[in-house]
Order: sequence, then C-alpha cells, then structure tokens
Amino acid sequence: MKRLGLIQLDSVNVCARSHYMPFYSRLGPYKREALDAWINTKGRHFEYWAHEASVMSVEKYPLWRWKMQEWTPYKSVRAILKEHPGLDTAVLKQVQDRGPLSVRELEAPKTRNKPWWGHGPGKLVLESLFAKGQLTALRTDNFRRLYDVPERSIPASIRMDESYDKHLAHRQLLLDAVRHVGIGTSKDLADYFRLKIGIASPILAQLAKEGHIEAVAVKGWKGPVYRDPSAQCPRAIRGNALLSPFDPVIWYRDRGERLFQFHYRIEIYTPKEKRKHGYYVLPFMLDGELVGRVDLKADRKAGVLRVPAAFVQEEQSKARVAKALATELERFASWMGLGSVGLGRKGNLMRPLRKALK
Repeated sequence: MKRLGLIQLDSVNVCARSHYMPFYSRLGPYKREALDAWINTKGRHFEYWAHEASVMSVEKYPLWRWKMQEWTPYKSVRAILKEHPGLDTAVLKQVQDRGPLSVRELEAPKTRNKPWWGHGPGKLVLESLFAKGQLTALRTDNFRRLYDVPERSIPASIRMDESYDKHLAHRQLLLDAVRHVGIGTSKDLADYFRLKIGIASPILAQLAKEGHIEAVAVKGWKGPVYRDPSAQCPRAIRGNALLSPFDPVIWYRDRGERLFQFHYRIEIYTPKEKRKHGYYVLPFMLDGELVGRVDLKADRKAGVLRVPAAFVQEEQSKARVAKALATELERFASWMGLGSVGLGRKGNLMRPLRKALK
C-alpha cells in the first residue's frame, strides 16, 4: 500500500474484485479475508475519490480536504434536495446516531431514478455527503459500503490536521505520484491522483527545479518527463503476473502503450458482438513485458476458472508465453479456491495454452 499509494476499487466480481489483484500480482497468493480485515480497519485506511473510488492509508486524509471543500453537488442531488428538503441533514443525523450504515439500512426514499445505473435519493445524498467529507466509508467482506462519520473513523490527530492547503496538497500528491510510478510524463503523474494538468504542470516543474524530482528525456515520449531520483533500474526483471484492468501499471492507457507497446481497453461495456478480446480481460506480464491477455471468469458454482479467450502479442514466442501463463492460471485458480482451469476456443494463444496445461 505504501509503494502504490492507493488501490482502486471496482464492484465487478466476474473474476476477483479489482482491489485484491494488485496485492496478488506483486506478492502472490495470500488470504483475501486477511486483506479485507486489514484494509477495512478503522483508523488504518479510508476510501475517497482519488483515482476514481480508491482506498488509501489514513495518513493521506488531510491531502484531500481541498477536494472535499470544493465539492459541488451534482444536478441530480440538487433536484432531490429540492424535492425532499432537509434530506441531507436527516441522512447525516441517521449515520451519526446509528452508524455505520449501508444504504439498505438508511431510512430514506429509495426510488431509483434510472433502471440500471440509477440510484435512489438516499443513496445519492449519502454519496454527496461522502464526497464533501461529511461522511467516510469502509467496505464489508462482501464489498458493501458502510458509511460513517469521520469522527469515528479517522484519528483526531489526522482529521484535524490542516497543514495542507490546496497548493501544498497538490505538491505532496504529485511528489508521491513520482515515487509511485518511478518515471512518467506530466499527464501520467497528474492522472495518478486525477489532478488537473493545468495545476500539476507548474508544480512538477518547481519540484524539479528544487531537486526533489529529476527532469529527463525519453525517446518517443512527449515531455516534460520526470523521474524519481531514488528509483532503482534493475538490469533484468524476472517473474510473471496477471494484472487487474485497474492496476496502476496500466490504468492510464496511454502510458501502458508507451511503456509496453500494448494497446488495452476494457470491454465490459462493449456490446458482446463488438468485443475484440472478451468481457473481463486481464493483461499478462512476463519478465517485465506485457506479452498477452486472457479473458477470465470464476465459475464458483462449478469450481472452475473459465478462460474463454487467450491472446499473445505478435512479437512474442507462443510456446514461452503459454508455458508461463499455464503455470500462472493454475496458481491463480488455486488462490481463488477453484479446482481446475477450463479453456475456451478463442484467441491465438489457446492452442499452445491447451498443450501447456496438459
């Protein structure tokens, strides 16, 4: 957590929830219930809109006060409060008196405003209070969000720390971003904590001028580019890993293409007939390169890790990638509590992968 700075959250549970994957990719198999307990301990971590919905060490809480203070309720929330005057005050009081609460436990109108993505008034007001910092949240082991007041979740010494104004918070977040990525363009670094590039660029230039980070040039990259002076550059990288679609290595797609010549797009929201690689596709890293991708689905009822599709990059050895991926899929299936790996038929890696799994 310290090395990455934050872990992005996502509700999709086709395979493994996204927040489990960065730890697995770097550490190998571990007990997911232990991670749940560790991440969701009050006073240790908190959730906020950093790189999308993310969980971070609680020490980073003061760095986001500026965003909480600047948050403006969405049009839908303003409409709800016009229709239900005082609902925000009533919701906040319920959490204060009865919290932590899930949206299901909240006494508030629950009519959804749209059939799929829509949320009821209570949920939207909870989310608005969360974004403004009047509420914070942790997750249960089934990923249900529990809202609570910061007074019960954030240590007082951290909650009351007002040493970071907006400029100082941006400065620290950008300095952290350089440490987390090692090297990146201004856009790479601003994207890590989803900061505006117009604000980030002059701060990065100043950090470089002061010697905190190093301004460098990388062939083929549009500058400016900055490097962490303490970053290690190994002679070789060995090992393999499946990456979540929301892993920091690839979540900024432009950077992934520059580093690995690997074009990647998640196709969950693409109509089935238009998908190129599959529904929930995970990139496969081997010895420091992104060499392929697999569409994965955890068939928990049957106890099988389904692999509907597998693809290898054109310049890679199919036999080498298939051998490494077969080992990784078996390890991943075991970690997920699945007894076997079931292969489909789609993709230019499927035949050598089938052979490697025998």
